Amino acid sequence: MTDTLLKADTAKIVNQLRALVLLTRTEEQVARIRVGQARTEAVRRELTQNADHAAERTKAITEQLRVLGGVPDVVTPAVGRLAAFLKATLEQGEPLEEALLQDLSLEHQLLDRATYVKVLAEKAELPRVKALAERLITAHSATVEWLTVVLAEEALGGPAALQPTPFQRVAGGAVRVANAPVRFAANAVNEVLDTAQQRREEAGQKLGEVAGKATSFTDAVRETLTVGRSAALRRAERIARREGNTEAADAAKAAREELGDISAAELPIKGFDSLSTQDAIKAVKQLRTAHEVNVVIRYEETHKNRTAVVNATQTRLAALAKEAVGVDS
Repeated sequence: MTDTLLKADTAKIVNQLRALVLLTRTEEQVARIRVGQARTEAVRRELTQNADHAAERTKAITEQLRVLGGVPDVVTPAVGRLAAFLKATLEQGEPLEEALLQDLSLEHQLLDRATYVKVLAEKAELPRVKALAERLITAHSATVEWLTVVLAEEALGGPAALQPTPFQRVAGGAVRVANAPVRFAANAVNEVLDTAQQRREEAGQKLGEVAGKATSFTDAVRETLTVGRSAALRRAERIARREGNTEAADAAKAAREELGDISAAELPIKGFDSLSTQDAIKAVKQLRTAHEVNVVIRYEETHKNRTAVVNATQTRLAALAKEAVGVDS
C-alpha cells in the first residue's frame, strides 16, 4: 500500500473516530437520562452499566485517536452532553415510542460507523483499530437488539422496560386524539353511563358507531372517568352487552384490563390469587399471548404487586416481543 493511500485511509479513520466519540458521548448521556425512566431495578442497573460502558468506549476511541495523530477534541464531551440534553428536551413533546425510535437510530448510526471503521482498519492494516471497531460492533448490536425488543413490547401493549415521562404520556394521548375521534367516543360513553333507559336508542346508535374503535374508546374512558372508574366501566360494559354492542362492551372491558380493574376470575390463569409466588411465576411462563400477559401484569401491579411475579410477567412479555421481531432468546 502506498504512503498516499495509507494516509488517506488513516484520515478517514480519524474522521470516523471523531464522529464516534461525539455519538458515543451522546449515547452515554441518553442512557443516564433513561435510567430515570427504568420500570424495574434490573433495567435501571442495566442502563447504568450501559452508560458506564459507553464512557469506557469513549476513552478507548480517544486513545486510538491519539495513536493515529488525531488531535483530541476537548469540545466533544460538552457537545455530546448538550446533544443528549437537547434530545431529551425535545422528545418530551413526543410519545415514548418516537423517543425510542430516535435512540434506535442513534445506535444504528454507531453500528454502521463502527462497521465502516473495521473495514478501513483491515485495509490499512491497523489491528488495534480493527479490534476496537469489533468491540463497538458487538456493543451496538446488542443495544440495537434490546431497543428493538423494548419497542416490540410497547407495540404489544405491555409495560415496556422504559416508562414514559408525564409529558410523554400527554404527548402520546395527543397523538391518539389527532388520529381518532376521541371526543366523540367520550360523549358516547357518557351517554351510555347517564340515564340508560331514557337514552337507550341514542346510546345504542352511538355505541354502534364506536364499534371498531376500541383504542379510541379506551382512551376516552380513561380521560373522562376518574372517580368510581371501575363501577362506571362495568356498568358501561353491562349496558352495551345488553343492547348488543359487543365490540363497545369489549372495549370497555379492555379499558378495565389496562387499568387493572378486573376480578381474579377474569384472569387467564385460574385460581391466580391463591397461587404462591413460585407457582404464579410458573403459570405466567405458560401464557401464550401478549394480551394474557398484559392482563396479568396490570392485575398483579394493582393488587399484590409481588416483585418476582411482576418481573416474571415482564420477562414473558419480552420473550413474546422477541418472537414478534425475530430475535433469538
